[in-house]
Amino acid sequence: MSEYIPQSSGTTWQVWANSISRYLAQVRSKLRQKTAGESASEDGVILWDRQNKYPVVSRDGEYVQIILEDGNAEFEINTDVTAASANTAYAVSSWTTVVSNGVSIGTPSSRVVFEEGGEFLVSFSAQIVSSSASTVNFWFWALINGADPDGRTIKASLHNNGATNVVSRSTILSVDAGDYLEAMWATDNTSGYIIAAPATAFAPATPALTLSIARIHG
Repeated sequence: MSEYIPQSSGTTWQVWANSISRYLAQVRSKLRQKTAGESASEDGVILWDRQNKYPVVSRDGEYVQIILEDGNAEFEINTDVTAASANTAYAVSSWTTVVSNGVSIGTPSSRVVFEEGGEFLVSFSAQIVSSSASTVNFWFWALINGADPDGRTIKASLHNNGATNVVSRSTILSVDAGDYLEAMWATDNTSGYIIAAPATAFAPATPALTLSIARIHG
């Protein structure tokens, strides 16, 4: 695109003003503002949603958000996590932020807050260990705004003293702006806990828990 700014010429300012207007229209395009009365009857119309501060496009009779860079995050816990009592639910707290774009740790620190609504791919992992020769059971689940979204609990068991395993799951959650997620866990024996393994001479350290979030739909 040419960056040449039209110079004044001729005997009237109107000709030059028209040239400047055409030039500005070329180098500074601007989306039309979405208003309350906008119809999405035709697919492919792109507008700027001033209220929510993001672009939208009409599709199948509605305006949907065009996903920009926000809406992804990664958190981890780098210390052992233990349960004070058996058969008691605990929220994972004090996450370390690795990446945070539109999803962040709230108050209390067990809450992972979504700045904008949409559908998000959430991936969770925990490295569990047992110091008992008896079978030890673990449960992991998520709460959205303090409520179980759909009963997507993970249950895992360890059967040997010193046994270690990694449990993980990915799921899609639909949330609204301002909603928060909490990762919960419990065990039926306090000899079972979540372990963060230190670095070795040949491998880096292992976090006790990881939580990765990526928006897939506005």
